Amino acid sequence: MPRLSEVITALEALWPPERAEEWDAVGTVCGEPDAAVTRVLFAVDPVQDVVDEAVRLGADLLVTHHPLYLRGTTTVAAGHFKGRVVHTLIKNDIALHVAHTNADTADPGVSDALAGALDLRVVGPLVPDATDPNGRRGLGRICELDHPETLRDFAARAAKRLPATAQGIRIAGDPGALVRTVAVSGGSGDSLFDRVRAAGVDAFLTADLRHHPASEATQHSPLGLVDAAHWATEWPWCEQAAAQLDEISDRNGWDLRVHVSKTVTDPWSSHHDSSGAPN
Repeated sequence: MPRLSEVITALEALWPPERAEEWDAVGTVCGEPDAAVTRVLFAVDPVQDVVDEAVRLGADLLVTHHPLYLRGTTTVAAGHFKGRVVHTLIKNDIALHVAHTNADTADPGVSDALAGALDLRVVGPLVPDATDPNGRRGLGRICELDHPETLRDFAARAAKRLPATAQGIRIAGDPGALVRTVAVSGGSGDSLFDRVRAAGVDAFLTADLRHHPASEATQHSPLGLVDAAHWATEWPWCEQAAAQLDEISDRNGWDLRVHVSKTVTDPWSSHHDSSGAPN
């Protein structure tokens, strides 16, 4: 069985920490480098429910997409919920490793997994990484559909193939407009509208779309918007990443048992259709 340091080396070859954004907090949060690793759990969020799942599973390593301490901290006291996460991990000999923006822009990355979940054909990155001579890395992906379909049907496809959340799928634009090309970006994507318009796609699927950027985008062009829950757009990466580690394990004879968390950590817990007050 491999040591934690060997597994981390393999993970950092997939998602080099130097490719993370400067503001990001990626890498190993806790864990003994010489500890043996037999079971690994992938998840989006390093929250207590996921850590408890790792304990029940008997995992030695938890790999998450989102950082635990994005803005730093001066304490890991168990009186705070993030401190309790750290205490639970250490008490149960579970390491935590984070791959965030370095996984977003990887090849394959978070948006490749999102495109794969929707059965879209990836053409290239939406925001190419200038350091990649092959032109495959970067933020977001430009994709094609095998057959044109309406924006309404494309949104229904996303609702069917992405994990269920309280939010579901929202659309902006003409539901009957034909969609042939799509830009996708796992996680928050409303900072990418200029790039999406420049790509000339018919629709943009992402998460966390805010009122003003979405409103302005619909005024700029007939671009269709498909807004899913942040967690749902990034969860497919967990399956992709788990498959990548499985392949590495087989190649090295590690015999790792690799799992993907099914715990829904989207913070929104309920949705009610509005009957609406009189306008």
